[in-house]
Order: sequence, then C-alpha cells, then structure tokens
Amino acid sequence: MLNHVMVGSNDIERSKRFYDAVLGVLGAGEPLRNVAPSGHTRLFYRHDGSLFGVTEPINGEEATVGNGGTIGFKCNSAEQVKAFHDVGVAHGGTTCEEPPGLRESSLGAMHLSYVRDPDGNKLCAIYRPQ
Repeated sequence: MLNHVMVGSNDIERSKRFYDAVLGVLGAGEPLRNVAPSGHTRLFYRHDGSLFGVTEPINGEEATVGNGGTIGFKCNSAEQVKAFHDVGVAHGGTTCEEPPGLRESSLGAMHLSYVRDPDGNKLCAIYRPQ
C-alpha cells in the first residue's frame, strides 16, 4: 500500500547517525544521499521492499513533528524490538510511552517499543509473534 515514508530533519548529519544506527538493527544499509534541485539533502534508506526518507525541508522552514503521528517498523523478534529502542536512545533519541515489552490488545499480543528521533518524530518497533 505504501511506497515510502519521509520525515523532516533540522540536522541531517545528526539524523543520519541516528537512522544509520536504528535502521541498521533492522538490516538496512547505508542510505542513498540525494541533493534535491533546491540544494536540500535527502537520505533514502531501502530495505525489504520499503523506502524510508529523511529530508531537510525543501521550503526552508523548520522541520516539525506531526502530533499524533507514529511510524512503525516491523521487527523479526522481541529482542530486535528492544534493540531498536536501546540503539535509538543511545544515538540521540528519547524513549516515550511504556518501556519496551509485550502488550496485549484487541489486536492480539505484540512486542512494542517507542522512541522519538532527535527531531521528535515518534517511531515504533513492533513484533507480532505467530
């Protein structure tokens, strides 16, 4: 259904260090660095058929957080969910919501962790056991 997700950054090199680390937990490699015709830098991470981008806002204004928005990353294990969170915090992110762990809901059992990137974007790591 989705082609890509992109977030804005006020410090592209800080974001690169953060996303290299957390997306590396999921198996993503180095991003493709693209300079838009406007001169703004964008990073594109490709992995498992998905594309995640980080960009300096092309309109020249500050990057801001979408209140109520969350970007979820599918993990392969409960351990990967925890590692995503811990690596994110170690690389300039901040923890949010409950600690990483198993949650029961009407959607079934799932392992979740939440972290905000250095620009405040809310990320979720999720693993649904079979």
